[in-house]
Amino acid sequence: MELTAALRERLEGFARRRRELQSLVADPERAGKPDYPALLRELGALEKVLEPWRRYLEVERQLAEAEEMASGGDPELAALAAEEAADLRRELARLTEAILDRALEEDQDGDRPAIVEIRAGAGGEEAALFARDLFEIYQRFGESRGWKLEILDSSPSDLGGFKEVSFKVSGDEVFRTLRYESGGHRVQRVPKTEAQGRIHTSAATVAVLPEVEAVDFELRPEDLEITAMRSSGPGGQHVNKTSSAVRVVHLPTGEAVKCQEGKSQLQNKERALALLRSRLYQREKARRDAERADLRRNQVGSGDRSQRIRTYNWPQNRVTDHRLGRNFSLEQILEGRLDELVEALAAADRAARLAALEPPKT
Repeated sequence: MELTAALRERLEGFARRRRELQSLVADPERAGKPDYPALLRELGALEKVLEPWRRYLEVERQLAEAEEMASGGDPELAALAAEEAADLRRELARLTEAILDRALEEDQDGDRPAIVEIRAGAGGEEAALFARDLFEIYQRFGESRGWKLEILDSSPSDLGGFKEVSFKVSGDEVFRTLRYESGGHRVQRVPKTEAQGRIHTSAATVAVLPEVEAVDFELRPEDLEITAMRSSGPGGQHVNKTSSAVRVVHLPTGEAVKCQEGKSQLQNKERALALLRSRLYQREKARRDAERADLRRNQVGSGDRSQRIRTYNWPQNRVTDHRLGRNFSLEQILEGRLDELVEALAAADRAARLAALEPPKT
């Protein structure tokens, strides 16, 4: 796939923006201003797309030279040049994918850590057990990628599942990778609580939010109601005799979060504020996305918790992703081997974004 004129123009725009940012961050007077970290982050994100773009232009030049030599009169030299040209075309294809994944993004959240929220839906205890299965899938996937996972809050069920669990994932390209997991997940299997062996359908929802810092989204103290309380749970480590759990309510929106996994009230307060900040940031992001509705409808990673995206079928040992219309091995997914699925979703998203960028054919 070649980079189109529209994409090349966009990349040139990124290069101009990078030069502008380099000038801004080099200004000593700018270093102490609140927006300085955001400028550095934007510059870093641009470098990650412009580095493969620089390499692409170099390989493109080398390919033109190789093709010219391949059409020359020296058969031996032409054969060598033709072989080199084939290698260069493969390199161009690889670079094109790397460029498209970043150049087509509408925001700069891909490199942020992610906050993942899993909630049990219809199905009672079985839904809570399925929510734990999802948590363990992401935990294993994260381990395979060298990511760090930190539980922010959890509400265990009586049988060891999760009514709800929130956790932060840090590492390389975490949000860019996990954002495709947002939506409704459905399971079809015989529950542990089913004595007659009948297959039941239960559900859980997943929301993947980019973690945002205080400089990116301000929470005004007068808009917050912060309450300390005792931790709750079925017993053991989840019961706390001190008021270390923290509940924070954002009064203008009514959005409320609670954190109790930390050892201290201060730690839980910081985690709760981080979770609240990410939720409110996501709300604002969804509003902006609605203004770009035509593009948003074509994207795979919509972030909509209400969209049913996947079914996990135990009797048939398969996982069906409804956005792709493809089946995957349930056994592999349960082991956290999501790479094939994630790559397929990224490719579909890339194609949808590229189609939306191109002008309609007349």
